Amino acid sequence: MLKFLKNLLLLTFLLTVVGSFAIYRYYFHDVLKYETQIYSELQSVGLEQYTPLLLGLMMQETKGKGTDPMQASESLGLAKDSIKSSSKSIQQGVIHFADVYQYGKKQGVDLETIIQSYNMGISYIDFVKGHGGKHSVPLAKSYSLSMVDTNPELYTCNNDKENFRYPYCYGDFTYSDKVLKKIKYFELYEALKHREA
Repeated sequence: MLKFLKNLLLLTFLLTVVGSFAIYRYYFHDVLKYETQIYSELQSVGLEQYTPLLLGLMMQETKGKGTDPMQASESLGLAKDSIKSSSKSIQQGVIHFADVYQYGKKQGVDLETIIQSYNMGISYIDFVKGHGGKHSVPLAKSYSLSMVDTNPELYTCNNDKENFRYPYCYGDFTYSDKVLKKIKYFELYEALKHREA
């Protein structure tokens, strides 16, 4: 019986290690390979402390995959995935983040609003400022519906009523919450990395 328990514990440990490695490979590896460039680009605009946040944004956008890992094409007014260079994507993603960050700070909104505006556009900051200055899911839904009303043929969720966003088909009203959860992993990674250094 004791031998069986030891083997079971060993198997559990091995499965945990293999599972953790698989999770790291699938979820984090493709994003972390851009960490140095993201840090450098943020440093050029004086926002390097937000490296975990930008890693979280990239994780939410693409998991670090594709030629536009920051999904920054649309911030230039281009069609999705128009940027064909990960380096240019990161440069533009940082520029877009810096723009919404600086404007958000000037307008006195919270960080959650700034994160949400990376997804919904800088006008979301004005909308939130006019409604108390703090992001919330109901506010994001309200803003989304107002944008859908401006162009109902474009923002349709592909007419998929099973889509969790429907009828709030402009942006993702849960974006900020999702990014904030992902940031925690990258903050932990940064803390462990500095501890080992």
